[in-house]
Amino acid sequence: MPGKSTSFGHEPVMVREVAALFASVPTGWVVDCTVGGGGHTRVLLEGDSRVRVLGLDRDDDALEAAGRTLAFAGERVRLRKARFDALSDVVADEAIGPVTGVLFDLGVSSPQLDRPERGFSYRHDAPLDMRMDRTTTRTAAEVVNTYDEQQLARILAQYGDERYARRIAAAIVAARPLSTTTQLAEVVRDAIPAPARRRGGHPAKRTFQAVRIEVNDELEVLGRALWQAIDVLAPGGRCVVISYHSGEDRLVKGVFEEAATGGCTCPPALPCVCGARARVRLLRRGARKPSASEVEANPRSASARLRAAEKLAEVAA
Repeated sequence: MPGKSTSFGHEPVMVREVAALFASVPTGWVVDCTVGGGGHTRVLLEGDSRVRVLGLDRDDDALEAAGRTLAFAGERVRLRKARFDALSDVVADEAIGPVTGVLFDLGVSSPQLDRPERGFSYRHDAPLDMRMDRTTTRTAAEVVNTYDEQQLARILAQYGDERYARRIAAAIVAARPLSTTTQLAEVVRDAIPAPARRRGGHPAKRTFQAVRIEVNDELEVLGRALWQAIDVLAPGGRCVVISYHSGEDRLVKGVFEEAATGGCTCPPALPCVCGARARVRLLRRGARKPSASEVEANPRSASARLRAAEKLAEVAA
């Protein structure tokens, strides 16, 4: 196994689109809920000397790298170790001024994938870990070796959109115990029919994604965090989310649409009489995708989908 990497270089996805969306917000703080190595935040800070950023991450390596990358900004940037569903609490603790932007760049970062010892990648032999915060206790090994067959099939289908979830779950249970990423990848590969292995990239990709999401409670955390983001935003502030798989994007779309309609239950063709009040406006119908040139330069950006919403002023009852 290669030695532990000490770098955390990461090419931020759709960075021009993110910068453009935040360029017109009122002066205030942007909360980067997934600061990672600081790529998006660096561009925002360099682009406008009035911008201040509160960066959150639960990965110690990411925070260390962000501290180096963003040191040039001095007091204009603050970093905190936190899951992003602690957004409201961290904003209150930091006693910062108006929050006019919230950014989520979801999923696993390139440095996490490229560090074999983190156990995120099916391409490197490593212990089954996949924890974004390595102070937590649940690992991929626990999920793979202790969940029953029905539980495994559920998370593979729900979080990985895995067509062969039941076959893979049964194969995992039969092969236990599994201790390394290579062992898991081989079990998954062998469980999938041969013709299907030749389509859609590595056959273990969806399984690794699903297990990682389960280990880190990613969708549960995201749902809570999106509503907190809407709560903390000042009028005119914007929430921007980049997601990388259908489960994330569906959740983001659902929260934004509910906030944009106020949860209105009236027939679409008729005036609203239920008293619902919109809290945001959608900045675009549908999700934006990265440009062809960006995908060519950074193939990992291909699955990215960006959605954005702007906070509306409160309307008196």
